[in-house]
Amino acid sequence: MRSDGQTPIGSGFGAKSEPDEIMAGIDLSGRHAIVTGGYSGIGLETVRALTAAGATVTVPARSLDKAQAALADLEGVEIASMDLADLSTVRAFANAWADAHERLDLLVNNAGIMACPEARVGPGWESQFGTNHMGHFALTLALMPRLLAARAPRVIALSSIAHRMSGIRWDDIQYETTPYDKWQAYGQAKTANALFARALHPRLAEAGGHAFSVHPGGIFTPLQRHLPIEEMQALGWLGEDGKPSALASAHFKTPTQGCSTTLWTATSPQLVEHGGQYCEDCDIAQAVAEDSAGFGGVRAQATDPEQAERLWTLSEALLAEA
Repeated sequence: MRSDGQTPIGSGFGAKSEPDEIMAGIDLSGRHAIVTGGYSGIGLETVRALTAAGATVTVPARSLDKAQAALADLEGVEIASMDLADLSTVRAFANAWADAHERLDLLVNNAGIMACPEARVGPGWESQFGTNHMGHFALTLALMPRLLAARAPRVIALSSIAHRMSGIRWDDIQYETTPYDKWQAYGQAKTANALFARALHPRLAEAGGHAFSVHPGGIFTPLQRHLPIEEMQALGWLGEDGKPSALASAHFKTPTQGCSTTLWTATSPQLVEHGGQYCEDCDIAQAVAEDSAGFGGVRAQATDPEQAERLWTLSEALLAEA
């Protein structure tokens, strides 16, 4: 079993660490950040913590009204229009942001959709792959000059334990010849997010930069909006009364706890000698076998450097055709 650098470092933090623990002593004054999906769930808590540490944060939003209402009490936040499923808006946002700023210190690719009905975005991409991966891929590439202009920039990609549900389906990524499976498609997209960070890290190294992927943990957020109560009960997340099950109560995190691994990978000095890894519970995740049980660790399909480069090359080609 290959590790690809996937060995915990003993950060001193854990699954239920809170943002104030992670951010103690961290000063982000003068730093510029972008957080996609930064107006709900763990994205909102990420923005709250970054601005509290002094950063100026831009939140690109598909729904400006919702973003303005959610972020109204925070200082140091800018809101702009963008829809990850619409590449024209991604390019417009990135160009406008780059015109107004000299550098980008931190990019948190947090937004996403999960287990949604089959849909197509862009030039016909399956929506979860197209939104969660390709939208963020396009955004990151468009902002690369500003990232490389920063001192030690970091890019964080939100992945998931759902990477275990599917590797990259190289023969039919867009579900053009095989029946659509919403969970398999989500798993592929989350694997893509992890591989993206793996491939991006060496491309940021020339600026002393880093990229990491993050499994935030199980959290009840608007991400579950496409799941009926009956399905969440079948998954063991909800009890018969519609309230969180004993399993969820024991293992799920609050939205604040759910953003802590993002904050740790985005700011921790413990990671200056690392890069490209998949992280969970405020530490680098342990590499595990393909048939591993339990809820921890990362499988090789989400960390393999060769697959990461293959996906990067493919994504560049898809973007060029869009």
